[in-house]
Amino acid sequence: MAFFGLFNYNKPGPGVGKDEPKKRGFIAFFEIFIRKFWKMLQVNLIYLLCSLPVITLGLSNAGLTLITRNFTREKPVFIAADFFGAIKKNWKQALPMGIINTAGALLIWFDIWYFYQAGGMVSLLLTAVVAMIGIFFFFMKYYTYYLMITFDLSLKQIYKNSLILAFAGLPRNFLIFITLGVLYLLMFLLYFLAPQFGIPIFALMLFIFPAFRALFVQYTVFPLIKKHMIDPYYRDHPEAAREEKRRLNLEEEQEEEMEETAVENNDVIFQDTGRTEREEALSEKEKSTIPRQYTEREMRRLKEKQRRAREESRDDDDDTI
Repeated sequence: MAFFGLFNYNKPGPGVGKDEPKKRGFIAFFEIFIRKFWKMLQVNLIYLLCSLPVITLGLSNAGLTLITRNFTREKPVFIAADFFGAIKKNWKQALPMGIINTAGALLIWFDIWYFYQAGGMVSLLLTAVVAMIGIFFFFMKYYTYYLMITFDLSLKQIYKNSLILAFAGLPRNFLIFITLGVLYLLMFLLYFLAPQFGIPIFALMLFIFPAFRALFVQYTVFPLIKKHMIDPYYRDHPEAAREEKRRLNLEEEQEEEMEETAVENNDVIFQDTGRTEREEALSEKEKSTIPRQYTEREMRRLKEKQRRAREESRDDDDDTI
């Protein structure tokens, strides 16, 4: 029984309007975070339990990355099944990747500490060089697990593409680095300045921050991956891997982008080129069965099919592979 309507689950919600504009940027990110908060607590708990043996950290990151990637793409998620499914599918790469990333991070931190303690101008210069290498190493880590669970690449190709994306998306990568750094700094300052909040802060870092960090990273890096890796592939292979395209929830976004481009370029959606007398007669005869014109959505799909047909015809004439 509902208590003043608070727990009446049969009551329909406010819903989303048909013409509701799609939110973007950090407003959309925080809406996802709020809606998925309890599921993030669940996946975070599984992540912590699976990460207790440090050697399994790469496996846990693969599962967490898949869940948070699907959260950002607004795809349905089954927490336990998808988490362990990602591990089962990618464990041959995730296990060594976790070891490499952990060893690399420890080595960088040790080198920074060692050169800084040594003192002197040369040591300070080496400290700065190692720190810069470390920053780009952490930039690469934003992409390694995402590329592993999304693309069929070797471990070497994953690190190579991650390095390229680390340089290609410098503003985006620095945004992630600075935002996470500020959050870490605020939590540690609050912990030392207000020890009475130590337990809540520790619980926050332990039970929600890893999932929040992964969600933030996946949400921020996806546009760059889409621009440099996903879009070029589908431009060259328009008919390939349609299920993969739907899995990443890209079709709706591409339709929106096509519509925006058409409006910006003043593209004509429907144009009457004139008809012959025979076509006029056929039109009158079949008026009851053939619609007079397509809807805008149908025309966008038709134009897309025509574009793909033209690309296929060009590919057929080209003997190169």
